[in-house]
Amino acid sequence: MKHYEKELPMGYRAAYTVDAASRKVGVWLNVIAAIVMAAIIAAAFLIIRPGSIFKNGSPFAFLALAAGLLAYIVLHELVHGAAYKLLTGRRLTFGLTATVAYCGVPDIYVYRRASLIALLAPFVVFTLLFGGLVMTLANPVNRFFAAIALAVHVGGCAGDLYDTGLYLLRFRDPRTLMRDTGPKQTFYLPE
Repeated sequence: MKHYEKELPMGYRAAYTVDAASRKVGVWLNVIAAIVMAAIIAAAFLIIRPGSIFKNGSPFAFLALAAGLLAYIVLHELVHGAAYKLLTGRRLTFGLTATVAYCGVPDIYVYRRASLIALLAPFVVFTLLFGGLVMTLANPVNRFFAAIALAVHVGGCAGDLYDTGLYLLRFRDPRTLMRDTGPKQTFYLPE
């Protein structure tokens, strides 16, 4: 099965663009992400009941959480990159703007199925990882920190989940192509 086109085929037109580096879209996605993160953290606090995390958690645990969350951002983009690389074998671009960290394959047009796999790969991998930690860690403070990581992860997938929603609700034609430059995804439909 063909996963991408090197050039935009004749008869295709740009149908929609999501530019997470733009101020309007970036702020909108980050506000949604913050609401989702706050809801997950609040629910986790009520369910796990970690007690006073400042009293029961060590300063090292807070530093480890902060370092782990920074590492997660890099790993999230690397998982996108691994999926794209496996499916296309093409050159990847990585970067960071004021509103988004990103991975893209700017020189090709990727078919819907391959795009969905690359979009959802970090969501699946890290939801299983962080969700598994929340379910298995014995110490309530550690479980709560794992829930914070899960919240940051789900919030950080806001753009990926938005693009996935577009594919599921609006661009269901398997011939749909996407050019993913990293912060900007343009969807193309056959006419």
